[in-house]
Amino acid sequence: MPGIVEQTPIEVAIVGGGIIGLSLAAGLIKQNVKVKVYEQSKGFREIGAGMAFTANAIRCMGLMNPDIVSALRSGGSVATSLDKNDPNDYLRWIDGYNKRRKDDPSYQQMLFKIDAGYKGFEGTRRDQFLEALVKVIPQEIVELKKRLDTIEEKADGRLQLNFTDGSSAEADAVIGCDGIKSRVRELIFGSDNPASYPHYTHKVAYRALVPMDKAIQALGEYKARNQHNHVGPNAHLIHYPVANQTMINATVFLSDPNEWPDDKLTVVPALRKDLEAAFADWNPCLTALIRYFPEKLEKWAVFDTWDYPAPFFNKVTICLAGDAAHASSPHHGAGACCGIEDALCLVTLIKEVNASLREKSTTKKEALDSAFEVFDRMRRTRSQWLVNSSRRVCDLYHQPEWGQEQKWIKAETCFEEIKDRSLKIWHFDYDTMIKQTVQEYAKMHPVKKVGEEVVNGSENGVRTNGTANDPVAVAVAVN
Repeated sequence: MPGIVEQTPIEVAIVGGGIIGLSLAAGLIKQNVKVKVYEQSKGFREIGAGMAFTANAIRCMGLMNPDIVSALRSGGSVATSLDKNDPNDYLRWIDGYNKRRKDDPSYQQMLFKIDAGYKGFEGTRRDQFLEALVKVIPQEIVELKKRLDTIEEKADGRLQLNFTDGSSAEADAVIGCDGIKSRVRELIFGSDNPASYPHYTHKVAYRALVPMDKAIQALGEYKARNQHNHVGPNAHLIHYPVANQTMINATVFLSDPNEWPDDKLTVVPALRKDLEAAFADWNPCLTALIRYFPEKLEKWAVFDTWDYPAPFFNKVTICLAGDAAHASSPHHGAGACCGIEDALCLVTLIKEVNASLREKSTTKKEALDSAFEVFDRMRRTRSQWLVNSSRRVCDLYHQPEWGQEQKWIKAETCFEEIKDRSLKIWHFDYDTMIKQTVQEYAKMHPVKKVGEEVVNGSENGVRTNGTANDPVAVAVAVN
């Protein structure tokens, strides 16, 4: 009946079964939410490249569900530094281009480093983490081979997800965690809106996993076992240990002045010799390391949402999170960390929605709509700043001045800026985010006090306006 507060559990559909989608699902399960994850692929399998999480992001995981942290560490996560004399993690920038000592061509000058504290980062292989994370999620909540086509709002306010195989499903809310090529984002903003799609950053990436013994031969023991970012004109190479220090994850980024020919095909075959040619004049340590890359590689076009950021992350009971909301280039190494912050904010809000429903002061639709409005206010500014900042730091890594000895000092002035940007990521105050999130939601749905008859439009626990049957226009179903 109109205006009657529902007693059934909240049903949330998560579109996308990547690391953010599954982490969010694990957090919502802890809040007794009925969750379904719809993944378009045939199975959960990420590329074998590495990734790293800040200590802050790992603490956010633990607040959602400690099993997420267990999955990360069971997947072989390790600190990105291994120095017997110093237990802390650091970000290090090193001259990857110049040969600064004639008597030692392989010498590389350390340019700058920032202390991230004890276990400031933990590196892991994406595929191993995802495989461990899948085991945290009850098998029955996941449906594979489900490619989203459209979303429609039904007369009762629930959402119907229509898939390309002809099947459909219903939920009270849909959260798009479907990555940089998000279908949910396209449905919210429309196929003609450039904010629906990512755009080329004019950088390409080559990724490789190199056995630790080979990395030591090329770089030396210390550099191989610790994170380093080798900078130079129009390119940089970053590496850090993964898989319990048995391998390093190495990624090369090159500037590309051209347009990418096909935004639907962002990964193309490449050869190691292409990289060897690009780095022919660089420090011998890097040319030696690249020789240990596989002969056949993949060239990844780096896209992001910098050119046309999403104007909002929610539309009534549909919401975007992670790369679906704010796909960033990887130059801060913090895109997934920011997605974990998103997930914690959403779990916090759904907990508050449950409390509102127990108080019988609102309907599911109203409560979820309000929750996603708060999410947009709490997360959009920070996450879109990260997209901008990641572009900026890559420009600093690729300064042409690195190749001009008379301008080395000018190039090195960038590191104070890079430090400030990095600390803003690492020292994010998630406790304040949680507190403010709860406060903002409470302004929209105050807890009803004993004996009160009307609280924020409610009479005896029944809404007098804005019921679940009120029509709400949502232009998300497309042809």
